[in-house]
Amino acid sequence: MANLKDELAALKIERPKDPTPRPWLKWVLLLIILGGLGAAAARYAARPRPIEAETAAVTQRAVGAQAAVLNASGYVTARRRATVSSKITGKVVAVNVEEGMAIKEGQILARLDDAQFKAALALAEAQAEAARRGMRESEVRLNEARLALGRSERLVADKLVTAAELDTAQAQVDSLIARIDAAREQVSVAERQIEVERTNLDNTVVRAPFSGIAVSKDAQAGEMVSPAAAGGGFTRTGICTIVDMRSLEIEVDVNESYINRVKDGQPVTAVLNAYPDWQIPAKVITTVPKADRQKATVLVRIGFAELDPRILPDMGVKVTFLREAEAAPAQASARPVMLVPKTAVKTENDNTYVFVVANGLVDRRAVTVGGNDGDRLEVIAGVNSGERVVVAPTAEIKAGVQVVGR
Repeated sequence: MANLKDELAALKIERPKDPTPRPWLKWVLLLIILGGLGAAAARYAARPRPIEAETAAVTQRAVGAQAAVLNASGYVTARRRATVSSKITGKVVAVNVEEGMAIKEGQILARLDDAQFKAALALAEAQAEAARRGMRESEVRLNEARLALGRSERLVADKLVTAAELDTAQAQVDSLIARIDAAREQVSVAERQIEVERTNLDNTVVRAPFSGIAVSKDAQAGEMVSPAAAGGGFTRTGICTIVDMRSLEIEVDVNESYINRVKDGQPVTAVLNAYPDWQIPAKVITTVPKADRQKATVLVRIGFAELDPRILPDMGVKVTFLREAEAAPAQASARPVMLVPKTAVKTENDNTYVFVVANGLVDRRAVTVGGNDGDRLEVIAGVNSGERVVVAPTAEIKAGVQVVGR
């Protein structure tokens, strides 16, 4: 029987070897691949790239809402605010106030060491009592002198004593009367001194001058306090600071170029930096009749229509001055008005248009504009609320280009 292995070997087909090897073929293939990659990279680099542009959303003003004429920023201030101090210099023994505490007018805020003033009051009272007793003694002596004067008058009438003795008795009476008058004045002075010492003693108790909220605690028990900066750097000049929350208002600096747009009683919308979605109705109280020559601004006071616990002193606030109420009906539109930034509106050959961004592409759209609303323009037709427009478009911004908003 034939060997199976040999039979299988006999069936093997021998392939002739290529007598001419081609090592350049792999370099050709490599060049073809690199050329394709280079062409792809060139097409990628030559593609139109999106232009970075600032965009803003189209906002809507409700029907009948008043348009803005001016925007400004300022701070919430309190017209009634006081750092309460003592009238005298002394050592604090107790402080009865903490930050955030509601304070009533006349409430005791702190007490000072009163030992010295109590002693001074006791001394003044003792001196007054001594003066009263001295005056009573003089009154007794005056009665005795008047009796002696009467006897001398009778004896002179009977010619039993000389007129000189009568004059002496009269002088004694007059002297005692004068002494009593002086003693009465001394008693009055002593009583006034008692009042002074009682006032000094009462000044050791620091009371609230008005009702409000304590916003800071400036002294602690054991510290020295003084109404003036005396006694070195360790002497406090105040016990606490109280703010009357009912006196909160807004103060804004308006550029003097636009102060003609502000009038007393003008409606205002205020937005606190802490609550950007909360619009607070307010109105102009008055324009302070004085300009700041360095900043070229005029101070305007604005009052809240209604106070709220969220409104705190020194908060930053942005205000929008609205058109006066009597002018609003004439300016009001029969439908909601769209608002866009002024810099987004372009005019060319009497054609007004904006660049609207949709899905990253720019669309040039004609619009019809109305009046001003602060730093925005009213758009009567051409855009819808929520659409985004290019702010301050450059020459690169054209219809059909891709943009990336920022």
